[in-house]
Amino acid sequence: MLKNRLRWMAAATAIATALTLSGCTDQELKGWLPSEAGVTNMTSRIIGLWATSWVVLLVVGVITWGLIIWAAIAYRRRQSDTGLPAQLRYNMPIETFFTIVPLILIIGFFAFTARDEAAIEKVNPNPDYTIQVFGKRWAWDFNYVTDNVYETGIQAQENDGKTIEADSLPVLYLPVGKTIEFDLESRDVNHSFWIVDFLYKKDMLPGQTNHWYVTPEKEGTYRGKCAELCGEYHSLMLFTVKVVSQSEYDAYIQSLRDAGQEGQLGADLNTNNDGSTQG
Repeated sequence: MLKNRLRWMAAATAIATALTLSGCTDQELKGWLPSEAGVTNMTSRIIGLWATSWVVLLVVGVITWGLIIWAAIAYRRRQSDTGLPAQLRYNMPIETFFTIVPLILIIGFFAFTARDEAAIEKVNPNPDYTIQVFGKRWAWDFNYVTDNVYETGIQAQENDGKTIEADSLPVLYLPVGKTIEFDLESRDVNHSFWIVDFLYKKDMLPGQTNHWYVTPEKEGTYRGKCAELCGEYHSLMLFTVKVVSQSEYDAYIQSLRDAGQEGQLGADLNTNNDGSTQG
């Protein structure tokens, strides 16, 4: 009798889960992430890991709540019941199940996360472009190392204290389809370099250089911000990312040269150390 009930419960859970997933929108199917597949060479991988994890957790949640509700109904105390219900010291099959299944889930989550993180963090010895990014309270400096030009920014300016003046944001240009090496450093305190639609962020620590390799694959304008609380105006530490064609990228680099912004902004501008960095 118990086995039949468990079979019916499993079948009902499977049907409910299938119906729920079949009615999901595109936004729900990617776990409400603020991006889409194909923005970079890694966003599809990240979305797949995130969405699959949520599906597995949803199934586990439905089964768990289903069993709780079923047990509450099936074993409720009835008016005809007297005394205490039968007391069990242990149930080896159920206890084994409740040990093995979570262990399998944990190992699975760890294995797939480690696999994808290794792919994202893999060093590319021959990037097409290297860009050095300095985080500073509360703005950004961009050194286009390969092209030997730079851009410096200020913190976002507010209109009447309510909206951000978009033209005040520093802009980072990236050529579409090219592998970029980001060398990430901080001039003062801990920051975090986050291009929201790229679905990845990287710490920027004083005295240390972190690296990130990514290939933008879709032209467009994207949001960037600091993802590490860094002081009073942390919320205004914003920037804009423009992924453009090669010709548009070259024209922008030339505009920096024409403006006299050749060379690099070095670590000598750091405010809390002697200008030295370590890799």
